[in-house]
Amino acid sequence: MRAVSGPLGDRKLLGLVGPTASGKTALSLALAEALGAEIVSVDSMLVYRGMDVGTAKPAVAERERVRHHLVDVAEPSEAYDVVRYVADVEACVEAAGDRPLLFVGGTGFYWRALTHGIFDGPPTSPELRAELERRAEEIGADALHAELVEVDPVAAQRIHPNDVRRVVRALEVERQTGRTLTDWQAQWREGPGMTGAARAGVDRVLFGLQVDPDVLESRIRERTRRMLDGGWIEEVRAIRDGAGFGPTAVQALGYPEVLRHLDGELDREELEATIALRTRQFARRQRTWFRKFPEIEWVPAPDSDDLDVDRWVERFSRPGTSTAS
Repeated sequence: MRAVSGPLGDRKLLGLVGPTASGKTALSLALAEALGAEIVSVDSMLVYRGMDVGTAKPAVAERERVRHHLVDVAEPSEAYDVVRYVADVEACVEAAGDRPLLFVGGTGFYWRALTHGIFDGPPTSPELRAELERRAEEIGADALHAELVEVDPVAAQRIHPNDVRRVVRALEVERQTGRTLTDWQAQWREGPGMTGAARAGVDRVLFGLQVDPDVLESRIRERTRRMLDGGWIEEVRAIRDGAGFGPTAVQALGYPEVLRHLDGELDREELEATIALRTRQFARRQRTWFRKFPEIEWVPAPDSDDLDVDRWVERFSRPGTSTAS
């Protein structure tokens, strides 16, 4: 096991968070321009090349307007995890010099790594992981999750049964070490492994975008329809017929459902409804996760036609709070 420190060093963390479809992209572009900042994505799926439509990736023109980091840095066939993300952020911080960086995204685990560092836990066991992945295929995701409930109910409560990758990792840790993932993470929170950002007391200014649930649901339905009409199905087909999806990319929101559509399991109407439902459920899980960050200041998401950028610049110019306890 090894501790991995937070990646920001002494840099003040400027962050914009919120659930999917909350309007982070439009606001972050205007805000970054006003601050003279570059944007660092905090999204576990924007890292993948070719997964553009289904991840609502900022358009090429938008990325030319404001420089974006950690977008299109891996192939969908590759595994990409939080340890690699931290290393990539460290490289961004070093390359940016004195230029401000605005961190934007909705992947809670990546935010935790930014603000508290990470504890890498025990090394992976390729053989055991392959065995568990085969078992998942044989008995199904729900049955595998039930096995996790038996050995680590705390971890099982926070890991969705459909998140096979994380279920496999939790079972792998327990079977490899005889200790649950929950035990390992408790040691991370309480023991000497916490280093980097949390110990150094890095300043951070984090704002979260609040959207009325009914409004968010409407946005999600419309965005799902727009993405499916805009080439999402063709995008998934091209990746599947090319190098294919790796174990991380295939978990991206909506992509398993599009694959099922391509296999004839869902018609177009069922596909749209299922993705919209999964997205609403995901947004709820995001809100639950972000409650673990008491330092986030939640504000109503602005109207896309009236962003009041000066007000947002003022907000991000305030002194930050410290991660030190």
